[in-house]
Amino acid sequence: MTLPDFRFEKKLHNKGYNHIAGVDEVGRGSFSGPVVAGCVILKPGVLPDPTGPDSITINDSKQLTPKKREAADKWIRKNSIAWGIGAASAAQINRLGIKKASEIAFRRAIKNTGIEINYLLIDAFYIPYVKGLRRKNQKAIVKGDTRSISIAAASIIAKVYRDNLMNRLGGSGKYSKYGWGKNKGYGTRKHRDAIKKYGLTRQHRKQFVATWLKNSSSSPIR
Repeated sequence: MTLPDFRFEKKLHNKGYNHIAGVDEVGRGSFSGPVVAGCVILKPGVLPDPTGPDSITINDSKQLTPKKREAADKWIRKNSIAWGIGAASAAQINRLGIKKASEIAFRRAIKNTGIEINYLLIDAFYIPYVKGLRRKNQKAIVKGDTRSISIAAASIIAKVYRDNLMNRLGGSGKYSKYGWGKNKGYGTRKHRDAIKKYGLTRQHRKQFVATWLKNSSSSPIR
């Protein structure tokens, strides 16, 4: 398996950029809960050893087991110059739409690093209205979380944060029947059946559910 590496970061370091951040978001297709973005500036050239005693692997978060994500999350926080998490709530998604809400989450994650970033590496698209980081200081990389280690790291810290949040939400009485501890808010059969039986909560994305109801023969979002 080919893992993401520092190829993009090295080219930018050679051009004089110091603080190069990878950014990515998770939860974009979920029926409920926030969309969460991560932003990571790794120490240049520092790589974990996937064959070592801790078996740390940095890759697209969807390719890792929960246990491996948790271990990688700890390694990333320890071996980063800076990192940040940003979120946009279900209410913001309902009001603004997922695109604008995701951009809010990205900008919050970038700001929460608490450091001046020189260049952004992003999975697939550009982020507008980032102070000091216009498009010329951003690179959108198709399948970036499988190619850039900084983007992969951002996807991991965002995924671990969001999964833990959904676990906590799913453990509360009024939300437990939706199974968020297991499905993390995605449109699994149990979640869809619960929506039919109990209706929507303040944590649900109304347009997402409405689209599913309109096309109820479609498969669940994974």
